Amino acid sequence: MTSLPSVIHIVDDDPAVRDALSLLFETEGFTVGAYANAEEFLGAVEEEKPAAVLLDVHMPGRSGIDILKELNAEKFPVPIFIISGQGDIPMAVEAIKNGAYDFFEKPFDVEGVISRVREAISSSNKTGSSGNFNFPGAENLTPRERQVLGEITSGASNKEAGRNLKISPRTVEVHRARIMEKLGARNAADLVRIVLTGQN
Repeated sequence: MTSLPSVIHIVDDDPAVRDALSLLFETEGFTVGAYANAEEFLGAVEEEKPAAVLLDVHMPGRSGIDILKELNAEKFPVPIFIISGQGDIPMAVEAIKNGAYDFFEKPFDVEGVISRVREAISSSNKTGSSGNFNFPGAENLTPRERQVLGEITSGASNKEAGRNLKISPRTVEVHRARIMEKLGARNAADLVRIVLTGQN
């Protein structure tokens, strides 16, 4: 009962990063497509839908943010991870607002990268299992935002939600702010009321 290997697309203009990540995922049994720029990647992603994408936020020409916008990442069917340097946190936050699933900071924690990508692939294969919300505005939430909302409404703190979803508490905070903005909630209590009573 062997499943087909999952394809990971890596988009980074630094050949050392592409090689290191390619080797890492191939060792774990993934098939890897590595691309040096937006054009190469966008051409390839039309041909073959990967299981996940790792996308550098800083590239000459079109940046990772530009690519997220072009792909309409909030509706893109697979998780997109942003690769950012330590000084790029504001840009990583902007990437999440544009539909990125989560971000990795350089230097990488190798085990963390693999486990977070595996977890993202498995949860995107079960879309809809977390939070079949039925209230005005629910249709505007991304699958990841629905997961975060499920955690919030069950009373989880940012730290607990991050642990359960295998993302950083900071990423949970960004999603939480986006959810509140989309639903017009003023605070957490307001958010729970909207979800439970369908009033906004």
